[in-house]
Amino acid sequence: QVQLVESGGGSVQAGGSLSLSCLVSGLGVSRFDMGWFRQAPGKEREGVANMTKDGITSYADSVKGRFAISKDAAKNTLYLQMNNLKPEDTAMYYCAASYRVAVWTNTNEYRIWGQGTQVTVSS
Repeated sequence: QVQLVESGGGSVQAGGSLSLSCLVSGLGVSRFDMGWFRQAPGKEREGVANMTKDGITSYADSVKGRFAISKDAAKNTLYLQMNNLKPEDTAMYYCAASYRVAVWTNTNEYRIWGQGTQVTVSS
């Protein structure tokens, strides 16, 4: 059974940085197309970044140039480096995986989800 466990969330001031991790257990991280999503209170879950099993990355316009997705196959871990954080980045952040994703922002395409890690950015 594949499981995803996020960590690294916390509280920072605007302009600060955080690095999120998503540990994959059960199968290798390189077997999946993987994404980071976030959900703020009262809002729909939205795609933040995605990395295909071939290493191709995609980003939401709102985070381009500030966030970077990466993976370490040896550690079986997906990362999200978040720089220059803004109050509007405040949300619960989720890691998600699927064997193949056609539209990376479509939450319905991801079969496996982590439990989430909270990111709070104060102004």
